[in-house]
Amino acid sequence: MKAIQVGVMGLGTVGGGVFEVLRRNQEEIRRRAGRGIEVTMVSRRDVAKARALVGDAAQVVADPRAIIANPEIDIVVELIGGYDLARELVLEAIAAGKHVVTANKALLAVHGTEIFEAARAKGVMVAFEAAVAGGIPIIKALREGLTANRIQWLAGIINGTTNFILSEMRDKGLDFDVVLKEAQRLGYAEADPTFDIEGVDAAHKATIMSAIAFGIPVQFDKAYIEGITKLGAADIRYAEQLGYRIKLLGVSKRRDSGIELRVHPTLVPSKRLIANVEGAMNAVVVQGDAVGSTLYYGKGAGSEPTASAVIADLVDVTRLHTADPQNRVPHLAFQPDAMSPLPILPMDEVITSYYLRLRVADQAGVLAKVTGILAAANISIDAVLQREADEVCAEGGEPQTDVIILTHDTREGTMNAALAQMQALPTVLAPITRIRKEELN
Repeated sequence: MKAIQVGVMGLGTVGGGVFEVLRRNQEEIRRRAGRGIEVTMVSRRDVAKARALVGDAAQVVADPRAIIANPEIDIVVELIGGYDLARELVLEAIAAGKHVVTANKALLAVHGTEIFEAARAKGVMVAFEAAVAGGIPIIKALREGLTANRIQWLAGIINGTTNFILSEMRDKGLDFDVVLKEAQRLGYAEADPTFDIEGVDAAHKATIMSAIAFGIPVQFDKAYIEGITKLGAADIRYAEQLGYRIKLLGVSKRRDSGIELRVHPTLVPSKRLIANVEGAMNAVVVQGDAVGSTLYYGKGAGSEPTASAVIADLVDVTRLHTADPQNRVPHLAFQPDAMSPLPILPMDEVITSYYLRLRVADQAGVLAKVTGILAAANISIDAVLQREADEVCAEGGEPQTDVIILTHDTREGTMNAALAQMQALPTVLAPITRIRKEELN
């Protein structure tokens, strides 16, 4: 049988990995797919660099639209990234009747609804395993492996840069700014790391996972996003003393009134497996009603780990290339006419527990006033940690101390109101640090 012809738009790090892994494992992949899969055309602005990578094994072009226009190409792999050009190219490829494989989480989180509808109307597939958590097959697990389950929640470390930074902050006791510079020097963080450290990259991925888990449209614009830039070494140290570690988590939960979709620093009990995921690794925990808790762990980025996911999609598309479109796995796991109308809940309606750090004057009655405000709001306290006053003093000699409070679950809006009252106390001397806490049990 004739090999499936593949065109790769954007022959960078991942594209090079796709080409190399396909070349190295071609026989194994053919045995799995039932026919050969060949990259016969690639595009890159720097044509010379692309030719140096692929030699004579594939045609090299500067214009990715030449791949779409080639009638011999069956599958287009989009590895250009970004929103605008990638959207245009993917929609043009679909209109030309070509299947699409993409690693572009930003594209799907923002334009996924439009793209999936266009693919459904044209009878082609859009596969995107590589868009979330690199080499971890979390999309396939959610779409297929857990299809018998009613997913209750998922939580993931889905950005390697921030996990590396938090791991270094904990191990070395350093503040964020110092570790970020080191991460950039080592190549773990980009020169402009904004998308990573502000949580945007993780929110793209969490948006896609939540859509598949709960059968809702992709709604990135409704996700709550908070990064790690305000975290200090002190908070990581205090969390450790209380039996927790701080991770940037993408969290999505099903509730009767809607779906929670949020990314933020989170205290996780140190005994949980996901709390012990270190460095640039990724992990996702999914809770299903039948299977219970499952954990997916591995490399979230890199040339060959991401290429592994791209090629898995190529194999899937090859197997189903001639199948009736109505009998393929839906893009978002649920049939398009059976999507849930559950809304994404505003952050004020989210229910979770909290870590609070207050810098207070070391005076009698301060703790009583703070806990009184929480009690009046029906916010239950789980634990309190108070530093000795002589360890932290103001420059003028007035004694100060840190008070750390862990709460039980409460509504975010209720906590916001209580925090405003506590911040107004004259004995609270600095902005209160609030970090959400998830037990994940």
